[in-house]
Amino acid sequence: MALPFATSSSATASPGNPLLSFSSSISPSIPALPSRCLLPRRSHYRTATVRAKIREIFMPALSSTMTEGKIVSWIKSEGDRLSKGESVVVVESDKADMDVETFYDGILAAIVVPEGEVAPVGAPIGLLAETEEEVALAKAKAQSPAQSRTAAVSASPPSPVAAAPVASPLTVPAGGPRKLVATPYAKKLAKQHKVDIGSVTGTGPFGRVTPQDVELAAGIHPKKPSPPPVAAPPPVSKGAAVTPVAEKAAAPAALPPIPGSTVVPFTTMQAAVSKNMVESLSVPTFRVGYPVITNALDALYEKVKSKGVTMTVLLAKAAAMALAQHPVVNASCKDGKSFSYNSNINIAVAVAIDGGLITPVLQDADKLDIYLLSQKWKELVSKARSKQLQPKEYNSGTFTLSNLGMFGVDRFDAILPPGQGAIMAVGASKPTVVAGADGFFTVKNKMLVNVTADHRIIYGADLAAFLQTFSKIIENSDNLTL
Repeated sequence: MALPFATSSSATASPGNPLLSFSSSISPSIPALPSRCLLPRRSHYRTATVRAKIREIFMPALSSTMTEGKIVSWIKSEGDRLSKGESVVVVESDKADMDVETFYDGILAAIVVPEGEVAPVGAPIGLLAETEEEVALAKAKAQSPAQSRTAAVSASPPSPVAAAPVASPLTVPAGGPRKLVATPYAKKLAKQHKVDIGSVTGTGPFGRVTPQDVELAAGIHPKKPSPPPVAAPPPVSKGAAVTPVAEKAAAPAALPPIPGSTVVPFTTMQAAVSKNMVESLSVPTFRVGYPVITNALDALYEKVKSKGVTMTVLLAKAAAMALAQHPVVNASCKDGKSFSYNSNINIAVAVAIDGGLITPVLQDADKLDIYLLSQKWKELVSKARSKQLQPKEYNSGTFTLSNLGMFGVDRFDAILPPGQGAIMAVGASKPTVVAGADGFFTVKNKMLVNVTADHRIIYGADLAAFLQTFSKIIENSDNLTL
């Protein structure tokens, strides 16, 4: 008996099930299936089950370090019809807010993760139905796991037990051989104390014989640890108030909160920054400082700042030109066993934004002039503050620049980002009395530069040579405009 209907797409048979499984809606206008797909003859025919095509919208991995994402907002609502490539939801990753598109046409039947909640990468956040008839089934599918979670949370906890129950040994069927399961140390103790380990009843997991079981069978009782001596209380001076001595409690796992303080959980970006900073502790780093005379750089900045060129762009350009002459400082070590020379010089610049820190990347900074770099930098900063950076625009850096000179900071150390070879910390340029080679004193503008580097691939001489080249470029700033 052939089925009187067929599907709009190819039908596939489920493994081990003679019934057909369909992956889309039923269309009565298509001819019947060929005779090789007939159902087997049985006394009672079963009704063929047609499975609806309900697809899940997953939480995407928007960056290599992202483990979970937060739903910022749903662009579409339940019941809206979607087209392939259309934006559905805005997800907050560890660095930016990004639109997530759908890969299929259909109807947004159910929202599994509402706005403001977090889901791990790969978890379903919504359900997409193919037809109107499948919307109800998709909603039921979305509600079933939610109901199970609610029932688990609302279930009353078991009543506390005064004493922990004693582990009962594994019951062995009478009359049947028992397979001996014992720890190696228990077997050694059994030989030492001449105990037939086959007659010992195990109290460990799955009836395993433990060393304590062997000792009890040998008549050896474990010694109870003697309580530590209690220190005598200090003598109370005459006239002092006497307070009762309370028993000392166990040390708390975490420090108690300060009275009046407010606990604020990390945002997604702050959690990512915290994770990266902890990872950087595993890298052996060293720091080298260098004074740089900036009179020529300051004069150039006065000429070009009206054209939108910032001091940060000038420093990034100078660092890129120095890296071109010292490629080892632009290298990176990611596995601890090898390092790679990066063909591109991509300068990542640290930028403080609301709720975190991000490093937009000026790609190929050595190949672009300062005016094109300034234009790209303004675009990157604007996208960073609106959390619209694409992953390549913040995770492709090969060298990082951190500038706090605009705040008047004269020197500081920067933490090396994971996966990079070096980071430069730039302080403020300030008038300083400098002694010349002729013995005369002059006043020049000088800034202090500190570079933190990965000592596995960059050595002191490499970093010193790089800083000397960087200083010469700054002191002859006309090269920056070439």
